[in-house]
Amino acid sequence: MSQEQPRREEAEQENESAKQEDVQGSSVARKQFVADSIGGQALDKDRKQLSPESVSGRANITIGEALEATVVTAGHRPVDYSDAAAIQAAEVRATGRTNIIPGGVAAAAQSAATRNARLTKEEEKTKLAEILAEASSKLPSDKPVTRKDAEGVIGAELRNDPNLCTRPGGVAASIAAAARLNQTNSTSNTTSGTKNNDKNSTSPMKQKLN
Repeated sequence: MSQEQPRREEAEQENESAKQEDVQGSSVARKQFVADSIGGQALDKDRKQLSPESVSGRANITIGEALEATVVTAGHRPVDYSDAAAIQAAEVRATGRTNIIPGGVAAAAQSAATRNARLTKEEEKTKLAEILAEASSKLPSDKPVTRKDAEGVIGAELRNDPNLCTRPGGVAASIAAAARLNQTNSTSNTTSGTKNNDKNSTSPMKQKLN
């Protein structure tokens, strides 16, 4: 009995570790799929995970994951006021809070945008990747991206851009792409469920006919 207990605990730890790796892998696949859908270059090791099948049937892409996907598509760009506004809108929708969270991604983005506006050298400016890396862990709460979330973030980015445009591969683009993928995923799951229900409902009739 004394030898079985350590083995059981070791097996449980291995199972827990495997579960965490699966969750992390799924999250990476979702973020990379968002980036790939708007022209980002996915890492070679994650290419095999990039397919509608890898996203379909899994948890929907969250706002935090969509923000992290921006690191792939526009992480090299300096943070400006339109980026900060879009990030704030995303944080508000993820957390349900109307005020900026001290130490959160929105607060960091606003500080970076203000600082960048005063700098002249591009290499000294804070980049989006520095703000949005691990955005999911910086949000006190998170939620799957919806179409309304995307509309709110797009509006915030537009209103704060001098040319009233959204940035290619930027925050709004990532949120919008995630919303589209979630909608596709939801439709796919609904269709699959309907087909299964139809199959189950017709099988008794087939048995009667036979």
